[in-house]
Amino acid sequence: MELTNWKLDVDADHFAWLRFDRAGSETNTFSSEALRELGRIADHLATMPPKGLAVLSAKENGFAAGADIDEFTQLKDADEAIALTVLGNEVFDKIAALPFPTVALIHGFCMGGGTELALACKYRVMDDGPKSRMALPEVMLGIVPGWGGAKRMPKLIGAAPALDLMLTGRGVDGRRAKKLGLVDAVTPRRHFENAARQFLMKPPALHHPKLSAAITDWPLVRDLVAKMSAKKVAERARRDHYPAPYAIIDLWKDFGGDVRNVPREHPASTASLFFHPTTKNLIRIFKLQERLKAFGKQGAEPVRHLHVIGAGAMGGDIAAWSALRGVTVTLQDLAPERISPAIKRAADLFRKRLKQPHLVQAAMDRLIPDVAGSGVAKADLIIEAIVENAEVKRKLFAQIEPRMKEGAILASNTSSIPLQDLSGVLKRPHRLVGIHFFNPVAQMMLVEIVEGPSTSPGVMQAAQSFARQIDKLPLPCKSAPGFLVNRVLSPYLLEAMLMVDEGIPPETIDAAAKDFGMPMGPIELADMVGLDIGWAVGQELAKPGSPIPKKLQALIEAKNFGKKTGKGFYTWVKGKPVKGSTGPGTLDLKALADRMVLPALNEAVACVRERIVADADLVDAGVIFGTGFAPHRGGPIETIRARGKQEWLRIMAENKAKYGLRFEPDSGWDSI
Repeated sequence: MELTNWKLDVDADHFAWLRFDRAGSETNTFSSEALRELGRIADHLATMPPKGLAVLSAKENGFAAGADIDEFTQLKDADEAIALTVLGNEVFDKIAALPFPTVALIHGFCMGGGTELALACKYRVMDDGPKSRMALPEVMLGIVPGWGGAKRMPKLIGAAPALDLMLTGRGVDGRRAKKLGLVDAVTPRRHFENAARQFLMKPPALHHPKLSAAITDWPLVRDLVAKMSAKKVAERARRDHYPAPYAIIDLWKDFGGDVRNVPREHPASTASLFFHPTTKNLIRIFKLQERLKAFGKQGAEPVRHLHVIGAGAMGGDIAAWSALRGVTVTLQDLAPERISPAIKRAADLFRKRLKQPHLVQAAMDRLIPDVAGSGVAKADLIIEAIVENAEVKRKLFAQIEPRMKEGAILASNTSSIPLQDLSGVLKRPHRLVGIHFFNPVAQMMLVEIVEGPSTSPGVMQAAQSFARQIDKLPLPCKSAPGFLVNRVLSPYLLEAMLMVDEGIPPETIDAAAKDFGMPMGPIELADMVGLDIGWAVGQELAKPGSPIPKKLQALIEAKNFGKKTGKGFYTWVKGKPVKGSTGPGTLDLKALADRMVLPALNEAVACVRERIVADADLVDAGVIFGTGFAPHRGGPIETIRARGKQEWLRIMAENKAKYGLRFEPDSGWDSI
C-alpha cells in the first residue's frame, strides 16, 4: 500500500504504529487526500488486524491542526462541503470501529480534526508539556466540529463540559484534559512508546464520565442544558452575527452530534453555515492571523534580556507578559513604590496563567525591579513606555543611548508620536523602532511594529521576531501619527463623545456599537483604556478644526480618567461600569452605529491610500486584532465592500450635511 501522508509500521510484538506526516507541509493538516489514505489504512488494518494500534505525529510541532484551510476555502459549492464532512466522518468511524485497542499519542497542538481523530481512538495519551493543547476550535471559523467531535466528546466527558469546550473553542493542556476525562494518561513525550504499549497490552476499561457529567447528555436533561448553553452564548454573541455556536447546540441536541443527520435547509447544516458571510469572514481572519505570524518568522536572535522603562499600566504589563513568555526582564521606574503595583499585577497574571507554584515562581524570578536602570547596559532590547510626550521621550533617549550595548535595539511604545519626532537626539537612529502594544496587554494579540525613516531592516525584522517570541501578532507599519490602529479608532471614539455632548446616553451609544457587532461600546472602551490616554492620543491626531468633546474635557479637568480612577463617563465598581437605562428607545441604533463607524471607515480608506501598512487586508487585520472591530464583518474595508461603497458614501454625504467636514470622504474611496 503506497502512502504519501502516513507511515505505517508493525513491530515484532505485532503492534502497529501509524505516524501522521503530511507531505510537503511543516504542519499536519487533513486534506481529503490524507483522509482517504487514512480510510484505506483502516480498511487494511481491519482485514489484517494487529494486536493494537498507536496513532501519533511525525511532526515536531504537534499532532494535527485540523482540516486543511486552503482546501476548505477552495470548495466550490455546498455539495463539495458536504462531501468533505461525510468523508471525514466515514474515515473516523472506520478508526472507531477497529476491532482491537487503539491509542492516540498527542503532543503539541491537537486541534479540530486532530482532536476528532484522537476521540475516534479508544484511548488517548497526552504530553505534559506547556505547548500541548487539545481543542475543537471550529466555532472560531464559523463552523461546527463536523467529523464526529460533537458526537463523541459529549459521550466521553458529559455534554455540559463538552459544550463549554466546543462553544468557546478553548484549548486544554494535559492536566486539564486528564481531569475532564478527555485523555486517559499524561506523560512526557519521551515515555510515549512505553505508555502506548501498556494500553495496548492490557487495555483498561474505557473511560466513562462521572454521573454528574453523564446526566447532562441524558434525553430528559438535554433540553435544559441546551437552553442554559444558548442563554450563555446569547450574552456574548447574536445568532444573526454568529450562527455557529447556536448550530453546535442544535447539532448536539437534535441530531446526535452527527452533521450527516442534519437536513440541508436547517440553520445547523454544513450547507447553511459554509456560505454564511460570517464563516467567510472568520476564515479570512484566520488566514490573516497566519499572515501576521509569518512576519516574525525570519530567524532573528531571540531577546534574552528585555529592559522596560516605565512601570505604569502599559510598561508594567509589557514587562509581566514578556516574563510570562520566558524572557528575563528588568523593569525601571523612578522609585520602588512605582514598580510594586506592576509586580503585584504580574503575580496575579502568573498565578492565573501558569497555575503551578514552581512555574509562577520561575516567572517572578525573571521579572526584576530595577530603579537604578542597570538593565540598560545588559539588555538586547529596551522598550520605553513612559508618558506620551515627545520632549520627555527625547530626553530619556539621549540619556540611555550611550549606555546601550552594541547591537541592542531601542523601542518606543508610543501610541501616536511619529518616530521621526523622537529620533533626532540619537547618534544611531537606525536602532530605533516602534513596538506598540495595546491595552490590556494580556488580552490584545496585536503589536504594531513601526518603521521610522531611519529604522534599519534588520531592526524591523528583530522587532517582529520579538513579537512572535512573546506570542503576539506583529504588524509592520509606517511611522505616521497614530500609525494604523489608533488612527482608525480615534475618529470613531471622537464621534461617540460628540454624541454624548448632544445628550445621547452613553448606554445607548454603547448599545448601538454592540448591535453593530463591536465587542464593547466606545464609551466603555474609552473609560477602560483611560480617558487621559485617549485625550493625549486625540490631541496628537486631531485634524485642524476638529470639535473638542466638552464632557470628555470636563472629566479630564476633574481628573476622572475612567476605570483606573473609579469614575469617567461611567462609575466603576469592582472593575465593572455601572450602567443605567439606554434611554427612551426612540433612537435608531443602526443609524447611530453607522454615524460612529463611518469616520473609522474613512480613516481606514486613507490608511490604504497612504500605505501605512502593505495593503487593505492588513488594514482589516490590524483593526480587528488591535481594537476587536466586529470580527463577523471582516474589518473596516470588508465592511465597506459588503454593504457597498455607494451606500456608505450616500450615508456619509447625509452626515456631512448635518455635522460638517469631518464626514468629508477621503480621496482613496475611488480605489476601494
